[in-house]
Amino acid sequence: MPALNYHHLRLFHAIATHGGLTAAARALHLSPSALSVQLGRLEDQLGHRLFDREGRRLVLTEAGRIALDYAATVFEAGHELLATLRDRPATGRRALRVGAQTTLSRNVQLAFVGPVIADPEVELVLRSGTMEVLLEQLNAHALDVVLASTAEGDPVPHDAASTLDSVVLDEQPISLVGRPRAAPVRYPEDLVHIPLLLPSQGSPVRRLFDTQLARAAIRPVLLAEVDDAAMLRLLARASDGLTLVPPVVVRDELQDGTLVEHVRVPGLVERFHAITARRRFPNPLLKLLLG
Repeated sequence: MPALNYHHLRLFHAIATHGGLTAAARALHLSPSALSVQLGRLEDQLGHRLFDREGRRLVLTEAGRIALDYAATVFEAGHELLATLRDRPATGRRALRVGAQTTLSRNVQLAFVGPVIADPEVELVLRSGTMEVLLEQLNAHALDVVLASTAEGDPVPHDAASTLDSVVLDEQPISLVGRPRAAPVRYPEDLVHIPLLLPSQGSPVRRLFDTQLARAAIRPVLLAEVDDAAMLRLLARASDGLTLVPPVVVRDELQDGTLVEHVRVPGLVERFHAITARRRFPNPLLKLLLG
């Protein structure tokens, strides 16, 4: 497919916004006949008429309305490109593209984007996925930042070959939470008979938790394994078992008393990270969010 002729697209945009060939030709210092020829070439390339003639007026066809929307987007992107590379503030909306692990708490994500979520000048794009996919998108400039969590260590390598940096946003203890119970929960001995809702076995928190129970010779009663924090939250509210989560995941339920923090698991914490790639032209919104 031949490349789109952006000069023709700009001439079409001028015809549409000036209301006709004559006015556009006058503004562009071209003859109407020359402008008509260029419009015809664009229509030939797109394979659709962009205008219908009604009397002496040109009226956009359906294809023309679509092309006009795309043209406006293309030209705005060009202005933003120039502003970014010249280190000047863009006049239009600025996009912030945030990726988050599928398992990451929605409360953590909301806390991160909170300072810009109500800003009409910011177009916020949120995507979720696996770390492998998200880091590929970060390196390909499709994301500005990736939010992730770990139970130990750092989510990105720190060596000469790496172009990634991570900042710890928060650190939360790991707790066993559940509905109010008549008697206090003894850890770990009561887990022999109290059913559990746990993150999936691929979770670093789960691996460390399993190690603690194995050392205590405890074989837990497992109700479910869930790799989504939002689903763990829902199941914690609906089940009589205990759920292994950072308190931030069920913050609202702890505040209203629906759930109670029964045990703070010793030695277990979850750290929440913001991962960025080193760039010559970083998104300036990250300065606001990361400090």
